[in-house]
This record gives sequence, C-alpha cells and structure tokens, in this order.
Amino acid sequence: GSFAISNLGMFGIDNFDAVINPPHGAILAVGAGVQKPVVGKDGELAVATVMSVTLSVDHRVIDGALGAQLLSAIKDNLENPMMMLA
Repeated sequence: GSFAISNLGMFGIDNFDAVINPPHGAILAVGAGVQKPVVGKDGELAVATVMSVTLSVDHRVIDGALGAQLLSAIKDNLENPMMMLA
C-alpha cells in the first residue's frame, strides 16, 4: 500500500495523529464531527459541524507541499460535495 486512512471518529475521538506504518508513504487521521460555534460569513455566530483531519507524510516519499495540496482538495470536496459531480 502507498496510502492509509485511520478513522477514530466513529469512536468519538475528536483529533489524533496517526503513525505511518511501512510500506505506506502517508496516512490520513480522521476525527469525529463535533458541533462548535463558528463565525459565519455575515459575522453572525452560528453552530457548525467541524471535523479534524491530520495528514502524516513520509517526506522521503512524498513532498510536504503535495500533502498540503491533498488536504486542501479534501477540504474543498467535503465543503462542496456537488463539485465532485461536475
């Protein structure tokens, strides 16, 4: 394998760091979605479901900048799922 996903969110874990196990080059740690207060675009206080994801990357295999681009793409797709259909 080259990439792994570890999901502890289903056990109520909000945030954690996953350890890369060889031969994987990266692992994505997915936490639980939690209701938190956020400031909306209009400046109003609102409640939103916030989920934490952490990417651990072996820099000998994958450049950290590419890992950041992957996290950005994951964020964009989760926030706008209809864009995946276009």
